[in-house]
Amino acid sequence: MTAGGNVSAGMTGIDELLRGSLDHCVKCTICETQCPVSNVTPLFPGPKYAGPQAERYRVGGEPSVEWSVDYCSGCGICSMSCPQGVKIAEINAQARHKLKREHGIPLRDRLITRPTWLGRAGTPVAPLANFTLGFKPLRVLGEKTLGVHRNGPAPKFAGRRFSRWARGHSGPGTGRRIVYFHGCGTEYYEPWEGQKIVEILEHNGFRVEVPKQDCCGLPLQSSGLFDDARKVVLRLARALAPHVRDDPDTIIVGNATSCTLMLKREAREILGIEGDPDLKLVSERTYDICELLLELHDRGELKTDFRPVDEHIAYHAPCQQQGHYIGKPALELFALIPGLEVSEMNARCCGIAGTYGLKAEKYDIAMAVGADLFAQVEASGAGEVACDSETCRWQITHATGHKSAHPIDYLHRAYGL
Repeated sequence: MTAGGNVSAGMTGIDELLRGSLDHCVKCTICETQCPVSNVTPLFPGPKYAGPQAERYRVGGEPSVEWSVDYCSGCGICSMSCPQGVKIAEINAQARHKLKREHGIPLRDRLITRPTWLGRAGTPVAPLANFTLGFKPLRVLGEKTLGVHRNGPAPKFAGRRFSRWARGHSGPGTGRRIVYFHGCGTEYYEPWEGQKIVEILEHNGFRVEVPKQDCCGLPLQSSGLFDDARKVVLRLARALAPHVRDDPDTIIVGNATSCTLMLKREAREILGIEGDPDLKLVSERTYDICELLLELHDRGELKTDFRPVDEHIAYHAPCQQQGHYIGKPALELFALIPGLEVSEMNARCCGIAGTYGLKAEKYDIAMAVGADLFAQVEASGAGEVACDSETCRWQITHATGHKSAHPIDYLHRAYGL
């Protein structure tokens, strides 16, 4: 049976890229051995079974044939490891969307997938909000009523927003213009990371522009709320596109590697909005911060006036950072810093997968998935852990007690900024 035959009748909503990859699956089970979730729980039988194999039996308008796909974390390791190029994780995401449409979406999923709402509500009352997040009886109540696990690594509100700092920041009036996409994690929880990004870019001769912006929609997409995710990511594309449309040399850079991947590829492939001109433009111009800095170095344009940073750190490359297919630029940048000793972790996943590990029924799975990484961090003897994704950093600190930071932190210190 070919992709253009009867199989396609059961693939409503899957774009040509996914449809074309489906029947390339040869059932080699490489994705099964690489899947971090199916290796720790029987609730998810594996990406091949829940994805390409079950997809042949999914028919538009009929009930979903496979409930276990909701236990897929969306890490994307299966797609990255497939020797045939089958878009397994993307097929699973589409199947989860179908499942959620049929069975309904819990209130919990509608709440925790909207970081902008949560950030705007929590920032003005940060001390009270942070107390609530750390008060065990209220967390237990939240687990029983909403299904958010009492021990889930909820981040603390910073009490200030990065965008307010950016509006008051007076940067250089000259230099190559660059657009900074800071994401929700930087805006509400880690505004200092955004400040460091801006200062590093300015140190390298850029004039940084921070347009008004919102969420990328990835949390919504990951929980199967495709309609809402499309609205959110298109609103972001409308906000960013005008700033790069008239200048072919202007690019967009972000430090939340999962959010930049959403703009680069996932929104177009998974949500099926390939033809939108604003999203296409934004996708083509978006860089991850470490990707950009390494490219500058390769062209001889990165300033390397680094001071020694005498420290031993561990480094974990998140799943969605690896989904950019750019290697691990943070490691190459670390090599430029005198005195910095780096131990690379080779564990597959930390388990959090955005909001996956916050859900009561998935928390233990997430912790089991990350157990190998947590053990490696402890065994490394490193004092801190560098990681490109904020949710992964929060998970690592939650599980190990080790401080975690974006790779950019060490470059910022080495520059003496």
